[in-house]
Amino acid sequence: MTCSEISGVAEKLVQAILKRGFEEASAQVYRTKSVMVKFANSEVSVVQRWDMFTVGLYMTKEGKILLSEVHPTTFEQVDRLVDRAISASAQLKPSMLYAPLPEPAEIEKLEGLVDSNVLKTMEDPGPLAESLLSETSKADRVAGALTLTYTEKGLANSRGAKLEEAYTGVEAYLRVFVGESSGQWSYGSRRLAFDKAKQMARTALELAERAEGEPKQIEPGAYDVLLSPMVVGNLVNLVGMMSSALAVLMGNSIFARVEPGSKVASENFSLFDSPRNPDLLGSTSFDDEAQETRNKAIIENGVLKTLLHNSKTAAKFGAQSTGNAGVMFPHAWTLSVNAGDASFDELIEEMKRGVVITNNWYTRLQNYVEGIFSTIARDAAFYVENGEVKYPVTRVRIADRLPKLLSNIELLGKEVYDISWWEVNPAVRAPYILARNIGISRPFV
Repeated sequence: MTCSEISGVAEKLVQAILKRGFEEASAQVYRTKSVMVKFANSEVSVVQRWDMFTVGLYMTKEGKILLSEVHPTTFEQVDRLVDRAISASAQLKPSMLYAPLPEPAEIEKLEGLVDSNVLKTMEDPGPLAESLLSETSKADRVAGALTLTYTEKGLANSRGAKLEEAYTGVEAYLRVFVGESSGQWSYGSRRLAFDKAKQMARTALELAERAEGEPKQIEPGAYDVLLSPMVVGNLVNLVGMMSSALAVLMGNSIFARVEPGSKVASENFSLFDSPRNPDLLGSTSFDDEAQETRNKAIIENGVLKTLLHNSKTAAKFGAQSTGNAGVMFPHAWTLSVNAGDASFDELIEEMKRGVVITNNWYTRLQNYVEGIFSTIARDAAFYVENGEVKYPVTRVRIADRLPKLLSNIELLGKEVYDISWWEVNPAVRAPYILARNIGISRPFV
């Protein structure tokens, strides 16, 4: 099935919804072929393949909104879903967020979203998998996953939009163990650069090797923190989520009490939604409302520049869509943080009493408006004193406020890394970041 055939299916679904009495309709149809290689105990443990359809439906009647997503094996299943939606819609109340679907925009097609390296490697991922294991041959054991995808999508709506797009993707991470120490790194892109994939493996190994030795505990308190792109990616995902205008409306955002134009971070920090960079995983030409995407600053030199809007939140805020629909929840497509001019060694030298955190998990928010959060360091972490790495540390948790972390950013690394894995989604391009006076505590467990 080609992209044009898939958009044709979406168009037929829209017509079927309208014939059943709905006033507006939109359908998105995706066909995704993927291959996943899983690593365990320094071996390829399993290779899995999928060929999956996903159908997303949006329908409205009298200001009521009904959304549904299904993974059909036949499109007759989608017809039955529409029939069930008719009875379900009678129980709905008009939405406070209802706004008509916008007129279709003129879309400049984004080129270069399909990479031949990905398609070729999908046929036989074995050589790439073995090369990643070869880069980590000094490790005691290696775990992780490599996922390659090719997606064709079609969108149609009752405003007359009919769009299609195809793209590839690569997402990989390796966790490497040397003795009792471990290191992890990730790589995500629309394109498969073999040198970057191998560098991912080498970085994970190097971190594990540096962390060898008996880790120590440090006293809770305020420290300089040097965050790797893995950690930066996880935390700016929170900032990206909170920049959605719907998150602001719901009171789930550190931006709920500020307006665009307000200072919200260090002047050294800029964060962009970059959907029109074809290298970045998540890049796309159009959003779920058939509006053209555009690159935009969310925060630029510390100043909040824009919230992310679809037509519904734009109507509430008296703004314009930013090309970030989700038909209900506007969102970033892919995030990028501007690089600085410091080398890794220079970042270390600037630390007086600090901690290097290379990976994290269990990130939790206790208060969304205040941005009170905690996250636990995972894998290699190091104590630094007067610009010198002293020893690996364990049982480290960042516990502070997100606005404070953003405001206390002092230096950024000059190299950026494309990160995507299950703790960083959407994908993020980011450098190492040094922030001052950040709260460090210990996990309870």
